[in-house]
Amino acid sequence: LLRNQKYETFSLKKGQRRREEQISSSSSSSSSSSSCLQPHLTLNPTRSSLAPLQEHSIETPHGVLHVTLHGTRTTRRPAILTFHDVGLDNKSCFSPLFKFEEMQEIVKNFTLIHVDAPGQEAGAAAYPTGYDACSIETVLFLHIVLNFRTVIGVGVGVGAFVLSKFALANPDSVEGLVLVNIDTNARGWIDWAAQKLTSVTSSLTEQILSHLFSQEELSSNTELVQSHRERISKASNLVNMELFWKTYNSRRDLNIERNNSFKCPVMLVVGDQAPYEEAAVECNSKMDPTTTSFLKMADAGGLPQLTQPAKLTEAFKYFIQGMGYMASSCMTRLSRSRTTSLSSSYSMDGSRSRSRTLSQGSQGGQMPPSPSQTMEVSC
Repeated sequence: LLRNQKYETFSLKKGQRRREEQISSSSSSSSSSSSCLQPHLTLNPTRSSLAPLQEHSIETPHGVLHVTLHGTRTTRRPAILTFHDVGLDNKSCFSPLFKFEEMQEIVKNFTLIHVDAPGQEAGAAAYPTGYDACSIETVLFLHIVLNFRTVIGVGVGVGAFVLSKFALANPDSVEGLVLVNIDTNARGWIDWAAQKLTSVTSSLTEQILSHLFSQEELSSNTELVQSHRERISKASNLVNMELFWKTYNSRRDLNIERNNSFKCPVMLVVGDQAPYEEAAVECNSKMDPTTTSFLKMADAGGLPQLTQPAKLTEAFKYFIQGMGYMASSCMTRLSRSRTTSLSSSYSMDGSRSRSRTLSQGSQGGQMPPSPSQTMEVSC
């Protein structure tokens, strides 16, 4: 009995020492890398709770990623991973959309991971010349570190291109894609020459603005254009922004074809006057029509997530519902306006055309899109 008591006492002391060592080692590691996110301390896969917005910096082999976590801390559903466009960061690109009142239903059901490309956050250190700021390895590293099995990607412009590369390389890791202003093609010789000429005659700020906004918006010099012009011209990380811009302009073709496309549902979004309207239409023509939705938004300009957050939120809800999530979510704006007409085009021989147009504001019954057709939605 005495030996057993001594053994129990020794085991308790040993266990206590082991726990103390673990606590001290974890605290020392966290203090030595205080800027690095420890995902297992932040996310709890068994509990779903709406936590306040948290910002972290993750050191990767390809640079430091600034990451903002938002929404419900759970890994039972795919995370919504956002990637911004050049000249923007996660706040200026996505805050109006994800702070929109009707978007909160999505925020309460998913973990949101807003990623800033390396060096694009405010106050970032300068990156060396030749750095590949569009590398998918940074996104892949983040995906592995945060321990999410799958993600739903939401990208704008350059971010859409990066997430597309990631989805093509890792089809099992992506459940869905929302691609705003996507251009999957490499720059041709004419585009390359035009870009070279523009880089001589125009400042970096004006080049980026012409990428972000339509000619109408630039000519009208809207309040949104003015605010972004001032922010970009005064940015402390303008060198990194230029590197990000040059990397995107030297991108390679993604070679998307009908038999070599995404393995997940995709929603393509573009404004009717956006600089990349033609590129988005061309991308749509190469996609699998059974898994692709094409949302062409009227009066949205170059950044529909900023100018038309209500319409994009409702379309995003439909997209998520189509993936099997949030089945009980009630629709408000688009569903009410889908007292709609669904006009299908027919060719001369009576065969149905590939795309269908859903217009708002007309009368008629509600009619879901055919699963075998790519739907072109004009809002």
